[in-house]
Amino acid sequence: MPAHGNGNLSAAAPVWGFVLEGFRGGLGTQALLFAVFLALYLVTVLGNLTMIVLITLDARLHSPMYFFLKNLSFLDLCYSSAIAPNAIANFFSSSKAISFAGCATQLFFFSLLGTTEALLLAVMAYDRFMAICSPLRYPVAMGPATCARLVLGTYFGGCLNSMVETSLTFRLPFCRSNHIDHFFCDVPPLLRLACVSTALNELVMFAICGFILLGATLVILVSYGYITVTILRMSSGSGRYKAFSTCGSHLAAVSLFYGTGFATYGQPGAVRSTEQGKVVSTFYTLIIPMLNPLIYSLRNRDVKDALKRQGRRHTAA
Repeated sequence: MPAHGNGNLSAAAPVWGFVLEGFRGGLGTQALLFAVFLALYLVTVLGNLTMIVLITLDARLHSPMYFFLKNLSFLDLCYSSAIAPNAIANFFSSSKAISFAGCATQLFFFSLLGTTEALLLAVMAYDRFMAICSPLRYPVAMGPATCARLVLGTYFGGCLNSMVETSLTFRLPFCRSNHIDHFFCDVPPLLRLACVSTALNELVMFAICGFILLGATLVILVSYGYITVTILRMSSGSGRYKAFSTCGSHLAAVSLFYGTGFATYGQPGAVRSTEQGKVVSTFYTLIIPMLNPLIYSLRNRDVKDALKRQGRRHTAA
């Protein structure tokens, strides 16, 4: 990497990597945060693995909506796993060190999975639009091949964004310090370590993230605009309730994810926030991935019925 050859870097910051400072506080604070992070991560893993296994095993959940939901659970599981284990280990680590390559790898997968999830939530809105507004065309329009292509498209978009952000960030010379004021490698805290102007990086991050967020939000708003009109025209009260309950879970997930994403990356001043950024980052790296399975299971009769069926099957066995 170009940063390795920078003279100031070798004089002021070791080339082996960075130190993740994490959260401030004494041993008691670190112990409390360790327990909180560990609990959140364990619930996240358990909840998302349950959704993946349940949708895989139950034939009644083999539909496009649950195919996308299974992929969302997989993304949330990987998303948290890219950040949480290292952050948890660092609470009682004396060095809190992460190698240059390790930091770049963590940023790459964090950006890849986060962007992919943002795009997948838009795809899920389009799926609901097709199911509710064009029910006769839905089985053909959203066949297995189409669903697979849509998911692959979200990963392609995530990979493209991740490569751009990671390459631009790690081309910078880091000569101010090697101490990252965060609990994982993210673009805003890394930009603060650069000893050159980061205006271009900030502009690119704002442009790419703004384009992704606004583009995906537009798809979601248009989809739900048509969905709302279609639901209001339904004569059946039970049909309206079922449609709204399905869409309500997705809207809750969208609001949580997009709200925190915009607060962190979708505005030019976001890269200057430190302590607030850590709290927001905790929200979208641990809390939202933990909440998504709960949101979709507690508000979804099909998932609750599938859980009961699997429970009875295991009890009978």
